[in-house]
Amino acid sequence: MFQVACQPFRWPLALAAALVLSTLAGCERVGDWVDGECQEGQLDRPRFCDRDGDLVADRDPTGQRWLNPETLIFAYTPVEDPAQYRDVWNGFLKHLEAETGRRVQFFPVGSNAAQIEAMRAGRLHIAGFNTGSLPLAVNCAGFKPLAMMAAADGSFGYEMELITHVDSPITSVEKLRGHTLAFTSPTSNSGFKAPSALLGSEFDLQAERDFEVAYSGRHDNSLLGVFNRDYDAAAVANVVTDRLFEQGKVPRDQIRTLYTSKTFPTTGFGVAYNLHPELEEAIRRAFFSFPWEGSVLDEEFPDEDGFIPISYAEHWAVIRQIDQVFNPGYACR
Repeated sequence: MFQVACQPFRWPLALAAALVLSTLAGCERVGDWVDGECQEGQLDRPRFCDRDGDLVADRDPTGQRWLNPETLIFAYTPVEDPAQYRDVWNGFLKHLEAETGRRVQFFPVGSNAAQIEAMRAGRLHIAGFNTGSLPLAVNCAGFKPLAMMAAADGSFGYEMELITHVDSPITSVEKLRGHTLAFTSPTSNSGFKAPSALLGSEFDLQAERDFEVAYSGRHDNSLLGVFNRDYDAAAVANVVTDRLFEQGKVPRDQIRTLYTSKTFPTTGFGVAYNLHPELEEAIRRAFFSFPWEGSVLDEEFPDEDGFIPISYAEHWAVIRQIDQVFNPGYACR
């Protein structure tokens, strides 16, 4: 699925100079330092090792493979218009520069696979991975989750919804039979994995047997596709569709919700596992000291009030359970 670390990866020329040193350092730091002390788990072995049982790759205890780049590369999960989010994240990245004393470069990614591959190759240092792709990032790319957006009371997350057009003959989940359901991508939790598990376990509906499948690439594409009648129905994350409703891109009253799931964690933010510990601590500090109120992030995510600490073992437990329905093993090659 992903290229082996240090193989060529296509980046914009503007980033090339900034990445040369960190890329070479990343290649030098990939090694088989792990040994029999590693915990059993899903991490890609022998590339990564979990010694403390938190399910996340540990930093090399010898210090020989720590990354300490002068330019930090940040990427947000793929969205409809990646370039637009450069401005959304600009204030946070300036805050990150002040806390770390490093230059921070925003990289707009076009797919989950590209984002995971970039971190696996040592070329991406800080990132926000969406709910479904985060376990792959942890196990295949050495991603270490640190933070998640949340409301002031600590509440967080979103629900998966099955939607259709308000004028559609599909009035219940059971009536999806014989129609086309749009997923986003196979790595998405709410856009593929959760609805697939749900439809099979609760409604005895299977893709290709009971309904046709289309892949839209993103949740916003799925919503727009349902609105424009390109898809009969779609599985989406309401944290995305609610934003599009609020922006007036799709009239809310033209969409019918067939099903709403329980709450899932949203995008997880964190770092490459092998950053220098002092640098990781500075990045962690930046997330939790960012002045949220009145920021562009506050405008873009009005239901959130800042970042809270997260644990992969705790907050992504339900997502790992969903993954086991597909028995993926988090294949990294």
